[in-house]
Order: sequence, then C-alpha cells, then structure tokens
Amino acid sequence: MKRARALRRNATQAELKLWAILRNRQFQHLKFRRQQPIGPYYVDFVCLERHLVVEVDGGQHTEEADAARTAWLQARGFRVLRFWNNDVLTNPDGVARKLAEAL
Repeated sequence: MKRARALRRNATQAELKLWAILRNRQFQHLKFRRQQPIGPYYVDFVCLERHLVVEVDGGQHTEEADAARTAWLQARGFRVLRFWNNDVLTNPDGVARKLAEAL
C-alpha cells in the first residue's frame, strides 16, 4: 500500500481533475477508488461495483504495455476506459459523459 499512497500523493493534474469528479460517490452515487492495486497493476481509478477501470494516460504510456495491461484486466472481468491527460484537462464534461455512457 506504500506504492498506492505514493502514487496518490504524486497524482498528475489530469488525475486530480478526474478525481474531483469521481470522489465521495458524487458521480452516479458510485464508489470509485484511486491508485487501487489489482493483481500486478495499480489502476488509476476503479469502480469495483461495476467492474470498471478508468485510466488516465500521458506521454509515459506505450501502446504495447497498455494493451497487455488492458487484456489482463479484461480477462478478469473488468471493462477498461482510457482517456488522455489532455482530454481530462480540456474536456472534463465530455469525459464524464463517456463515463456515464459506459456505466
């Protein structure tokens, strides 16, 4: 849990903006967790009740690694939504709409 705590402390601006939307059950009254360990991964956000993982991707992400991570999570019953940092920062309402559609 030390790593999860460190990841929460060092959140990106995009993660903080999305967390402001998701925290305290204010998004569709659902409980989201951030930097939650699932198997070998720490996912940015997860709603365990709906088996939905939300990842906020920046320049450090690679298509190959993200694909492997997504496949691993999907094999365990999770749906994975990915948003670019820029989308979260410049269009949070659009991101929220896509999240609502997925739920």
